[in-house]
Amino acid sequence: MTDRIEKFGLQVARPLFDMIEREALPAAGVASDTFWKGLADLLHGLGPKNRALLAKRDDLQAQVDAWHRAHRGMPIDAAAYKAFLAGIGYLVPEGPDFTITTANVDPEIASMPGPQLVVPVMNARYALNAANARWGSLYDALYGTDALGELPPAGGYSEERGARVIAWAKKFLDQVAPLVAGSHADVTAYRVADGKLQVATGTGLTALADPSLFAGYQNLHLLPLFRNRIAYGSKGFPWTSPYCSRDVQYGRGTCPVAEDLHSRRFIGVNVCMHELRPADVELVVRAFRKVWSHLDDLR
Repeated sequence: MTDRIEKFGLQVARPLFDMIEREALPAAGVASDTFWKGLADLLHGLGPKNRALLAKRDDLQAQVDAWHRAHRGMPIDAAAYKAFLAGIGYLVPEGPDFTITTANVDPEIASMPGPQLVVPVMNARYALNAANARWGSLYDALYGTDALGELPPAGGYSEERGARVIAWAKKFLDQVAPLVAGSHADVTAYRVADGKLQVATGTGLTALADPSLFAGYQNLHLLPLFRNRIAYGSKGFPWTSPYCSRDVQYGRGTCPVAEDLHSRRFIGVNVCMHELRPADVELVVRAFRKVWSHLDDLR
């Protein structure tokens, strides 16, 4: 039987309790009693409401199942089906606009852009999508949503819509980051030389009208997140966790080849593009697994 610890009326499994106490709470800077009492209050207060919602879900599902059994083999009347769903409370009228007023929300949820994905690492496609979730694309956002006025057409890639997306994005760049001469629509290449952005067009080189708009591009290991160890909280986690008991530094020279290439050109890897072959996906997944299987050697 799993050893359990009693905290404010909660029975907590010993492995979970130890992980929270030794790693999560010190990294987050939250006192032990504050966390466990807060969690207990949430569970005891919301538990009955959650059980009631689950019971309602089961009741709705039972009614939906019964409707489909009663109409087995019959053509679906969309209007009648919608009326049935509204009648049992599965569909409800849209309510008024509202504002969320929850306080003390973690910045990763409240103010830091980008989706938060938790996926099974054994699924190669999911793992790749999660690894690239924060690197959003303006083109993707324009093509895949109704930002252009309507949703994309069904089926494969639409060249007409793609051209509209590119034109919109170039015009947007002209508005927020204009060039000394010409338009972003005329650009054939962007390069970084001596820390400055060079813009090539059909008539020669130009630059941003306001050079300060170029924030630059860094090798991953030189980003402040790693160099200042500020990934999670203010205590240096995960570098201070038992999985990383040795001192790790992220200075220049750590990846000399990548740094040299970066100083001369941008390097792009289209890991989320459809052209990626299964063998390419498997190669990335093997890299993740290799690191995970050698955690003890990396301490």
